[in-house]
Amino acid sequence: MIPVSCFAGKHVALFGLGGSGFATAEALRAGGARVAVWDDNEAARGRAAAAGHDVVDLAQADWSAYAALVLSPGVPLTHPEPHWTVKQARAARIEIIGDIELFCRERARIAPGAPFFAITGTNGKSTTTTLLAHLLRWLGRNVEMGGNIGTPILALQPPSPDRWHVIELSTFQIDLTPSLRPSVGILLNLTPDHIDRHGSMENYAAIKERLVARADRSIIAIDDPYCAAIADRLAARGQSVTRVATVARDISDGLTLDGTRIMLHVGGRTPYPLADLTGISSLRGRHNGQNAAAAIAALSPHSEIDAHLQAGLVAFLGLAHRMEQVGQRGRVLFVNDSKATNADAAEQSLKAFRSIHWIVGGVAKEGGLTPLAPFFGNVAKAYLIGKSEDEFAAALDGRLPYVRCGTLKVAIQAAASDAAQSEADEPVVLLAPACASYDQFRNFEERGDRFRALVTALPNEAPA
Repeated sequence: MIPVSCFAGKHVALFGLGGSGFATAEALRAGGARVAVWDDNEAARGRAAAAGHDVVDLAQADWSAYAALVLSPGVPLTHPEPHWTVKQARAARIEIIGDIELFCRERARIAPGAPFFAITGTNGKSTTTTLLAHLLRWLGRNVEMGGNIGTPILALQPPSPDRWHVIELSTFQIDLTPSLRPSVGILLNLTPDHIDRHGSMENYAAIKERLVARADRSIIAIDDPYCAAIADRLAARGQSVTRVATVARDISDGLTLDGTRIMLHVGGRTPYPLADLTGISSLRGRHNGQNAAAAIAALSPHSEIDAHLQAGLVAFLGLAHRMEQVGQRGRVLFVNDSKATNADAAEQSLKAFRSIHWIVGGVAKEGGLTPLAPFFGNVAKAYLIGKSEDEFAAALDGRLPYVRCGTLKVAIQAAASDAAQSEADEPVVLLAPACASYDQFRNFEERGDRFRALVTALPNEAPA
């Protein structure tokens, strides 16, 4: 735990008692703050009361007594409208912050030079965060990883000069972190996502930009126009910017992808390879080339990386639910990409494989399957599940063979049977839903776990 002492002796309101909220309440109390906690969920309030926290109905509280509102990142700050606690805090003229801000303040107080790597982007941030933490550990560093992935940031060990924090940040977290200034900031990509919570794509991009705007070093992948513009703005201000490009671009300094090779460009001289991703299944596809290049760029000041980089990449096992190869039955490969909750994420796996038996559906995002039409040629057949079944059937009709399956279990059985009869050398059963999961599952992790369990239960040879 990181005891948060910046509010020692002060009274703080905290709303949201999920994993990060509960850890924040514990950290504030350990640092000497008096914390009034509340959550709309009765069970969460009960858990907090059992742990000795002061559970206060903030709707009835005197907000003039509080120095700050610490808000869970899942609670609306601005759109579609501010949460009632936000309105109360603004009326009382107190600051509204999140757990990442508390970490930043504690780091500035006890170890201002402590290594702090912050990663964001619409897609790929979890893989990049995990890969970067893995490579740092490969180099013998003492690494703490968390934030929007895994462990809440305040449940990690405290900042120190010899401890490296590698932290994934969502836009919601960045929006609650006014003093964000990492040692290294990584921005991977920007495509429309969570616009209902940010009002517009421009506002969404502006919030993401804050992560790199004051970083000591900024690493920005410039494949999309939003990120390219951000890189240009920061460079024009004289900031240290390393560009990463996976499509053909003429850059004088930075990293590019040449097939599976990650190339280093310095001063306009002939680029040379830093690493090769050939045969590394956990880093398959151009999007993973972007993730790997960004992680490598973050390590560039550390000269010993050259001797160990390739071995470290080969040893990376990848993440669950991100193009995770969960099994093989005969010639049929089963791939769990449950994290592909939007079309942009699903595009990456549709580009990475051929002869795909595609399990798709759930709660559709804006745009549906339209952006994926250019990749239908890689799909042998689609297996529709969930709430979007009717919408996706209409979108695929006459363009791609499909079958309505309803549930994931039925879809796996049908896809496995069809794939086993395929004449392709390596047919793939791919779960890449391009949808949110909450019509049939609590989250994408539960959906992916169910896929893995159902594949494991299949006979050794995929049913024919």
